[in-house]
This record gives sequence, C-alpha cells and structure tokens, in this order.
Amino acid sequence: MKTYKRAMASAPLSLAAALALASGQASGEMKTETVEYEVDGETFTGYMAYDDEAEGKRPGVLVVHEWWGHNEFAREQAEKLAASGYTAFALDMYGSGKLAEHPDDAENFMKEATKDMDQVKARFMAAKNLLEQHDSVDSNKIAAQGYCFGGAVVLNMARMGVDLDAVVSYHGALSSPIKAEAGKVQPRIHVYTGGADQMVPSDQVSGLVKEMQDAEADLTLVSFPKVLHSFTNPDADKISDQFNMPIAYNEDAAKRSWEGTMRLYEEVFND
Repeated sequence: MKTYKRAMASAPLSLAAALALASGQASGEMKTETVEYEVDGETFTGYMAYDDEAEGKRPGVLVVHEWWGHNEFAREQAEKLAASGYTAFALDMYGSGKLAEHPDDAENFMKEATKDMDQVKARFMAAKNLLEQHDSVDSNKIAAQGYCFGGAVVLNMARMGVDLDAVVSYHGALSSPIKAEAGKVQPRIHVYTGGADQMVPSDQVSGLVKEMQDAEADLTLVSFPKVLHSFTNPDADKISDQFNMPIAYNEDAAKRSWEGTMRLYEEVFND
C-alpha cells in the first residue's frame, strides 16, 4: 500500500540550472516538491523537480542516490534534469531520516536496503509510479540514473525487466547476484566508470560487458582513465580527506558523462 503527500515550493535555481536556462534548454519557473510516501508501512521522502511553466507533458527521470542516502547531491541532480526539460524525482531507498554521515552508517543503511531484492524493487517501483502519475509527466517516457549505490540499483532494475527507456549508472557497482537474461532487458544502458576505481575493478567491467552481450542488451560503457570512484560528486575530495577513502571528483569525467546522458535521453525520448 502506497500513500504520499507533497510540500511544494518555488526553488531557487542552482548554478547548473541557471546556466541551463540561460542557454535556452528550458524556460519558466522551477518547482520542487518534497514528497512523503509509504512502501510496506515505512515512510520515505523524495524530491520532485520540474519546470512549472513548460507546456505539455515531458519525460520523467528517476534519480537514485549514493550510499550516503537521499542528500543534497541527489536533489541537485534532479534540479539539473528539470533545467534540461525533464521532470525528475530523486527517490529515497533507505527511508525518511536515514542519511549517513560516516561510511559505517552508509554501509549499514545499504545492507539493510538491499538484503532482499524484492524490497529493492518495491521501493524503486513505488517511486516510479509516483513519477509516472505526476501531472507534468508522459508516463510512457521514463528513465533512471543512479550514482554509486544508486548505479547498482538502476542496473538491477534493468536486469529485472523493469519497463524503462534508459538506465544510466555513474560509478556504480557492476556485479550482481541477478544476471540479465536475453530478451528481458528493455532500456538502453549507459555505464560511466572510473578506470582507476578501486571499488569497481576491471573484472566487474569485463563481467558486465559479457553479461549484457549475452543478454543482447544495448550497452554503452565508458571508462575514464585514471579516474577514481565518485567522480561526479564535487564533495568527493572533501569526503576522501575526512575518511581516507579512494574517491575523487573529476570535472572532465563528470561533464562528459552528463553530456552523454543528455544525448541518450534525447535519442530515446524522441524515437
């Protein structure tokens, strides 16, 4: 049983959103909604972002957070997508109030959320249903992108046959106990990974390529040389210094992966 309520506000534009608007990618006023919803009796809190003045329905994109939980970075990605002409929903995989400040807490939250793949799918599908039901969204045009933990989540949704037009994984884990099957994977898949990512070693990369080839899936994989984990997150360097983690922001990789994602969405949503 799923229920939800919304708190709506006009959102101040982030720098990325303002630049996108200035370049003519979108117009009007960005609206954001904090959305509380329930899955199996537990409360979750997501974040919807969209251009309130754009005419007609537009594609929707789900944003799945890093292992830290539903944080400001995830919400900023939703705003960037809204500035590019989409309605975006930064969903919550952990539950309201579960936001890690230490890697140990993040690991515990992630393990609890992923202990049952049926639970993972139920939480993802609840968010997908909310996005599809939004007044601004064309429910026949839905994609999902995820970061780190979220990258693994969206890849697993593709493996499980969820109806999506596109899936994008940024520095996400590529191995999974679930294996893609021929004819089951529906979305086009983009994977962006760091060539020096110690958390996603080369055997995971080669394993994913073989798995998706065997499943006859449409996969594009980009490996950025010498780039570490969490390359899309500007706070990665600070987190690395604080917790001695092998992660780092890389402006070029972040830019190129975002541009590749935007090209993918333009292609799949305009077919």
